[in-house]
Amino acid sequence: MTQPQVNEFIPPPECPVFEPSWEEFADPFAYINKIRPIAEKTGICKIRPPPDWQPPFACDVDRLKFTPRIQRLNELEAQTRVKLNFLDQIAKFWELQGCKLKIPQVERKILDLYQLNKLVNEEGGFDAVCRERRWTKISVKMGFAPGKAIGSHLRAHYERILYPYNLFQTGANLPSGSQLAGCLLEDSAATLTNDTKDKEYTPHDLPQRQSVQPQETCSIARRAKRMRSERGYVKSEPREVRETRPNLRRRMGTFVAKPEPGKKNKPDLVLSHQVDHYMCLVCGSGSAEDRLLLCDGCDDSYHIFCLIPPLHDVPRGDWRCPRCLVEECGKPAVAFGFEQANRSYTLQTFGDMADSFKSDYFNMPVHMVPTELVEKEFWRLVSTIEEDVTVEYGADIASKEFGSGFPVRNGHFEVSPEDEHYLTSGWNLNNMPVLDASVLTHITADICGMKVPWLYVGMCFSSFCWHIEDHWSYSINYLHWGEPKTWYGAPGYAAEHLEAVMKKLAPELFEFQPDLLHQLVTIMNPNTLMNNGVPIYRTNQCAGEFVITFPRAYHSGFNQGFNFAEAVNFCTMDWMPFGRGCVAHYRQLNRYCVFSHDEMVCNMAIKADTIDVNLAATLHEDMVIMIQQEKELREKITKKGVMQSRQVDYEVLPDEARQCFKCLTTCYLSGITCACSPDKMVCLYHTQNLCSCPPINLTLHYKFTLDELYPLMASVKLRANSYKDWVSNVQDIVENKGTKKKGLEDLHILVEQAETKAFPQSSLLDQLRTIASEADKVSVTAQQLLNGKRQTRYRSGGGKSQSQNELTVEELRSFVKQLDSLPCNIRQAPLLKDLLTRVDDFQQRSECLLSDESPSALELQDLLDVSLGLDVELPQLPLLRERLEQARWLETVQQASSRPDSLCLDTMRRLIDQGVGLAPHSSVERAMARLQELLTVSEQWEERVLSLLEARPYQGIETLVAALQEVENIPAYLPNCLQLKDVVTKAKKWLHEAETLQLGGRIPVLDILSELVLRAEGIPVKLDPLSRLEALVSDVKSWKETAAKTFLLKNSPFSLLEVLCPRCDIGSAHQKSKSKKVKEAPQIIKKTLTKLDSLCDVERALSESKDSASAMTTLAEVRQREMEILLSLRSSNESKLLPAESCCALSVCVCQKAPSGAMMQCELCRDIFHCGCVTTTAELEYGQAWLCPLCQRSRKPPLDKVLPLLASLQRIRVRLPEGDALRFLIERTVRWQHRVQQACADGVLENVSKMVSVFYFVNIVVDLRLSPELEELMVEGFLLQVTLPETEQLYRYLLYKLVPLSDSQHSEKAKKCRKKKPKRSKERTEESKRSGSPTHTSSDPALSDSEEDYSLCAAPWCREPEGDEVNWVQCDGSCNQWFHQICVGLSAERAEKEDYVCISCTQPEYSRAE
Repeated sequence: MTQPQVNEFIPPPECPVFEPSWEEFADPFAYINKIRPIAEKTGICKIRPPPDWQPPFACDVDRLKFTPRIQRLNELEAQTRVKLNFLDQIAKFWELQGCKLKIPQVERKILDLYQLNKLVNEEGGFDAVCRERRWTKISVKMGFAPGKAIGSHLRAHYERILYPYNLFQTGANLPSGSQLAGCLLEDSAATLTNDTKDKEYTPHDLPQRQSVQPQETCSIARRAKRMRSERGYVKSEPREVRETRPNLRRRMGTFVAKPEPGKKNKPDLVLSHQVDHYMCLVCGSGSAEDRLLLCDGCDDSYHIFCLIPPLHDVPRGDWRCPRCLVEECGKPAVAFGFEQANRSYTLQTFGDMADSFKSDYFNMPVHMVPTELVEKEFWRLVSTIEEDVTVEYGADIASKEFGSGFPVRNGHFEVSPEDEHYLTSGWNLNNMPVLDASVLTHITADICGMKVPWLYVGMCFSSFCWHIEDHWSYSINYLHWGEPKTWYGAPGYAAEHLEAVMKKLAPELFEFQPDLLHQLVTIMNPNTLMNNGVPIYRTNQCAGEFVITFPRAYHSGFNQGFNFAEAVNFCTMDWMPFGRGCVAHYRQLNRYCVFSHDEMVCNMAIKADTIDVNLAATLHEDMVIMIQQEKELREKITKKGVMQSRQVDYEVLPDEARQCFKCLTTCYLSGITCACSPDKMVCLYHTQNLCSCPPINLTLHYKFTLDELYPLMASVKLRANSYKDWVSNVQDIVENKGTKKKGLEDLHILVEQAETKAFPQSSLLDQLRTIASEADKVSVTAQQLLNGKRQTRYRSGGGKSQSQNELTVEELRSFVKQLDSLPCNIRQAPLLKDLLTRVDDFQQRSECLLSDESPSALELQDLLDVSLGLDVELPQLPLLRERLEQARWLETVQQASSRPDSLCLDTMRRLIDQGVGLAPHSSVERAMARLQELLTVSEQWEERVLSLLEARPYQGIETLVAALQEVENIPAYLPNCLQLKDVVTKAKKWLHEAETLQLGGRIPVLDILSELVLRAEGIPVKLDPLSRLEALVSDVKSWKETAAKTFLLKNSPFSLLEVLCPRCDIGSAHQKSKSKKVKEAPQIIKKTLTKLDSLCDVERALSESKDSASAMTTLAEVRQREMEILLSLRSSNESKLLPAESCCALSVCVCQKAPSGAMMQCELCRDIFHCGCVTTTAELEYGQAWLCPLCQRSRKPPLDKVLPLLASLQRIRVRLPEGDALRFLIERTVRWQHRVQQACADGVLENVSKMVSVFYFVNIVVDLRLSPELEELMVEGFLLQVTLPETEQLYRYLLYKLVPLSDSQHSEKAKKCRKKKPKRSKERTEESKRSGSPTHTSSDPALSDSEEDYSLCAAPWCREPEGDEVNWVQCDGSCNQWFHQICVGLSAERAEKEDYVCISCTQPEYSRAE
């Protein structure tokens, strides 16, 4: 049978959860009354006790043995049970027809026969649906997709399975003249078993199973009747197993029917030869005996073709005729209830079974199964017909027999001393029903489950169905341990709505059992109820938690697993109206009462003097209704003619003896009996239902006469009114309405009355106690004041005694002020008013002074001196002292604020700390606010400024200036802000210097530039020009490195500036190496001691020069000094080399020893050196000058390598001493070249004389006697730190001119140079021969090759070399002229490797322009 897709269960909203404090938890009913306005809106609520409230588990586990109930989950749900009942009826019908019911499948789903049957009936029946072709409509309503011809399948299944049953129900196919109802079926064996896909249905036999029979363990087992119908039920015997009969038994008439129990057996007939004795009850004919069917129940005969509808073949199984069908299917239904299990359990065995079931079902450990999964699975199982899951539930176990889970006095469980408070705790379920605030205390009997707790042992899926508590009372459930219990509840106002919805959705169940919801055997999906407008709430009750249900609140639920719970009922005064309404409701349902409500009311009225006054008021209202109803009923029966009456003590009668025969209500105030049936009694509502005797035969049994009831009600009213009178008197006192004040004794009498009569604790009583307490305090204060006055009066000394009790102004003033407000008269008041007057005068003066915003410390001190004369404890004194401290503190603050330069953060914090210790005052608070504001602003700006200064990357100057503008207005000493100011000042100065550095096209000096960059490192400000300046410095450093590589020798002791500048330390090195033997050098040095006498002086002068011109001037001075000193040094060194008598007197060379062996003479300083002491070129060519280590200061790069350095420096546009020195060097070089050219042009080179001197040692030194101009020219050429061809050419020219080589030397020299002729062009030579030269003509016949070569050399000092092979070199500059290599000072190797540029081409453009 197909089920419509069951929607996934949606949990209802959660009910309120309360967590009381220990104070709230102390009184259970007070707390429940407190939460009732919230909790009763949801019907149920959960209470979590304080964490430390953990009562011990006191149940006798060893004795606890119970028999649980069996619960088949899908039988619990109302709608599912209706379907199961219907299917059981169908199955029974077909079983009686000889076959088993098989439910077909449609679209791979089991067909829902109940829904199909219901829809067809709603559409008018089978004939109407077929006639109007509504099968497709029905298929759509059942959830099948349209357009698949499902309707035809549904029609076929309905006609095959349901239609015969419906015909049987309507009684349309009975035999002629019969009044029984029934129907026949088609060939059941053929039609019901031909589809292998059909699912065979096993009947649940719901009415056949035994209902629950709880053990009668209590004196009043009030809930035992829940599982039994009041009408009783008949337990069906097992169906009789009949002998197997052959199928042909019906045709031939040879079968002997087995007699049925309780029936008169028919005579045994063996009619093998009298078949026609069996007549068809429809047609009355015995013909066609092979088509004659014999009923297996009554042996009646029917033709298969006479049945409607007719059968095609004889059924294979047992078959019942229409009469037997009516008899079997028409038996009254039995009330549904739970079966008892076949075995008993202990907690251990039940827990093992429960845990095993849950773990096997979910295939995981029990503690890992989510509660949401269990909840959804539970509601799925109860709604399905296809799955039968059975569980067991140990419910309604009497705690009296096995012991409560809570500890009780005189119980078997030994309570430890620390747990003894649980014995008397109101939350102990054994105590709660009988607390003073519970009306159940007035019921004398112990009602199991209501006054005595019941125990519940649950397992997974075991459930408790929708129900409300007996008499619509409260219930409380405590889960001692185990897995959670899931609850669902509906508020009390929705009870009738819930009942109506369940009756609407499952009317079949309520037709037979109108009080079905009182049997605790039916549940319905909360989603179904919510969809029909019933408010439902849920909760999961965990171990150690309480769940409370409120009056008439329906609730249900199930267990998540193995657990142990305990529950009991209780009733508070707000329940009273519900209780009376429940009795009327029970009367309509003919349901018994657990106890008599009227009896409880009367018992409470008898004890009116001791009950709670609020309960008395509620009880009075209930008694008014009760007595009015009783009066009307008695008057009614009196009018009917009931005259006899008798007073009866109903308490001695058992409940069964005083129940109304009609409505089962327990009679207490009155009842009606008759002599015809002395065992019966009815209530006054059902007098007519007792018997048919006339009213005069009836007797009224009553408990109280009306005259007795009225005094009871009056006593209750008096109890309530006594409280009202007391309240009225107290209100008069509290509101001070009386004209005459009462004494203090009257107040104490009212308080004592409230305590003796147990009036409720109310705010009015608290006010009365407060007033009485205050009056006592005033009385005691008055006595103390008088005692203090007396002591003052008889004081002998002038000073105050330490042990004397001073009068307090509070005591005096409270006494005087409370005289008019308190409802009592206090004596001795006039004696204290005089003292109060003087104290008031002091206070007025104090207030006047204290009202001043800034009183002077002097005035405050004077007033404090005045207070010494008052013999009272003045409250103004501490305040005056405080104001004195405040005044002094304000003066300190004012002084500190007047000096902002010294007002630092520490000072402000110290003042604030001092101010915090002062009493609050507006002036102090204002000063504190100003200080705090100033401190806050200062700290914020200090932090902000610090963050600005420490920010990376640095902040811009604009940001810092803006911050500084805001900081300048803060009147405080702020170190960071001062640092910011200093940083901004430095940054502005730096930026100004950086801006003025290159104004007007000025070229900055490196030192200033470096100093600016270095200073910028200490300024934490983003300086925009810094990156450009750093780039310039970096470029300059790169330039200096390049220049150093160009000029400096490896491991040179000289700096770049020292090499590029003219020498200012000439003679110092020689002076160190020579002793006093040479007198001239020190004199020369003394003459030249000026401000430029050292390299540091020169470097400083260059750095301080304003421009390049001044730098050039400075260097020119140094150059002049260099020339003078060097020429003097040359002269000095040459003079010491004159022939001397002894060479041992000389100290030469770097070793400062006498000349010996081979010596070398420096061409610049003219000093001599041992060849072993100095480094010399391996093969120094003839004519090549040699310079000593002191004079050879650099690599002397060619001019073409030096000029790019100057050009790159000019692009950098930064002045530095090295750059000025380089420029001066180049200009000096160019000028020297011009001078050489000019000397050649003027013929100065021709004026050379020589003198050969023979010294005392072996070497012969050639002393060139040059003119001063030529000597200066030659010396300056050697001083230049640039390699020039002119220098070597000039030196060789002079050397060759004055000391010519011999022919053999010349030819040897020529041979060495004959190997290469770099850049020699023969063609050009031939052309030159043809064209001639500017100095010689072609007509000269004496010209040889050597002469021809000489005639072509462009050097002005051409030496006219001769030989077989002369090496030439051509200028690589712009002139392309040819020169002898020997004339320009080039060797063959250099000419081959390097380019040669003549003097004319090496001059810069600006030099040429000059």
